[in-house]
Amino acid sequence: MPKKERKRLQVVISEEQDALLTRTAYELSSPERLISKSEVVRLAIEKIARELGDGEHIDEYRTLLENEEVADDQP
Repeated sequence: MPKKERKRLQVVISEEQDALLTRTAYELSSPERLISKSEVVRLAIEKIARELGDGEHIDEYRTLLENEEVADDQP
């Protein structure tokens, strides 16, 4: 059976954001299952997309994206 194809995305994150990812992955992990930082990112993407689809938290996310530490520096 062929391996499922996935798209790869590379992003630059701050040390603080990396620490948040590490801590979140650690907190979500259990002795039976270790959660990777990539899985945390995929979970966050799905959660945000669902909330936006339901019309929830749009203004909150826009405000977060205006923050220099979160916003993309590229045009």
